[in-house]
Amino acid sequence: MARASLAQLGQRALDELEALVGCPAEGVTAIRRVEDGWTAMVDVLELERVPETTDVLASYEVTFDGDGEVTGYRRVRRFQRSQVEDR
Repeated sequence: MARASLAQLGQRALDELEALVGCPAEGVTAIRRVEDGWTAMVDVLELERVPETTDVLASYEVTFDGDGEVTGYRRVRRFQRSQVEDR
């Protein structure tokens, strides 16, 4: 995937992460250029609960090389859907 667009990188991050962790990806929250490629942050629904506000989500960092190929991923945090980040 030479010269991937941001939209293509985002979609690839969603697709690859769903396949890797086996949970539905909810969306890409960030994509940024790094020295040797790209990094995307993706939120994933890890545990569905009732009511929805108590669902457990996780943010994953997905890394890409310069050609847009996924080179790794890691979970950086877990949170409830209703949790507001105060930063």
